[in-house]
Amino acid sequence: MIEIHKLTKRFGLFTAVDDISFSVQKGTVLGFLGPNGAGKSTTMKMITGFLSPTSGSAKVCGHDVESEPIAAKSRLGYLPEGAPLYPDMTPRAFLGFIAELRGMAGDRRARIEEVVAKINLQSVLDVPIEHLSKGYKRRVGIAQAILHDPEVLVLDEPTDGLDPNQKHEVRALIRSMARDKVVILSTHILEEVEALCTRTIIISNGKLVVDCSPAELAAKSRYHNAVSLRVPSSQSERIAKTLGAMEQIAKLETVPGNQGRDTLVAFPRNGASIAADIGAKARDERWEIDELRVEAGRLDEVFRTLTGATSPSAL
Repeated sequence: MIEIHKLTKRFGLFTAVDDISFSVQKGTVLGFLGPNGAGKSTTMKMITGFLSPTSGSAKVCGHDVESEPIAAKSRLGYLPEGAPLYPDMTPRAFLGFIAELRGMAGDRRARIEEVVAKINLQSVLDVPIEHLSKGYKRRVGIAQAILHDPEVLVLDEPTDGLDPNQKHEVRALIRSMARDKVVILSTHILEEVEALCTRTIIISNGKLVVDCSPAELAAKSRYHNAVSLRVPSSQSERIAKTLGAMEQIAKLETVPGNQGRDTLVAFPRNGASIAADIGAKARDERWEIDELRVEAGRLDEVFRTLTGATSPSAL
């Protein structure tokens, strides 16, 4: 439902997005990741028709964004970075205005009430937007994006400025809508990727560097299948010596802790599973262990490895 082909955007001599291609089908929540300045927002602006590409193409539900802009935009909802709104309007007036612009058929008032209930905007519906908190402004931005029930949602940092409860609500809303839509979600919150996304794309310096599932991305981490043990500091050296002698373990790290506890991290040789062997050794030698945890992989570590140094300022 979204097709990106060799999409490129240059600003003078600077290439913000460099020849990227991918497609996204219905039922996918795509986590679109990258450091500041990587080209995420620029790509989103081209997909939604707010920027023209230097070369390449973007199609939404089969409609080219450049040659068929109205048909393409009618099928997508867009929450841009910062969620620009009309500050002198109330959420009620603003959503009514958006419904009119969208040419929404049927009972507009009923649809606005439905969306307001989903986003929990009832208490501020008649408060001027300029007096709302950042979190409520973000919610109004989400409401306008989903008001016409689009087939495609492009959300740039949708939970930015929301408190933990509000983030939970928005994530639940995205999950509920994702079954029959395409959702592209830009975020810096890696736990959000794990919680929401079925697929991840990372771009760095305008280039696509990885396209896989969150689980496959985590498996690229050196922590994948590593085992962390929290043990008494008084026993840490002895346990570490035993672990270090095990053939299945390629490397061991000791992280000194507080309250008389250390963390030992055992890295498997060739990514093999070592938890059972360590558990058996712990039982045989009667180790005192507060916690034994198998690591799925750390997305933050993979992200840093794939993207390298900080990119230029965001576009």
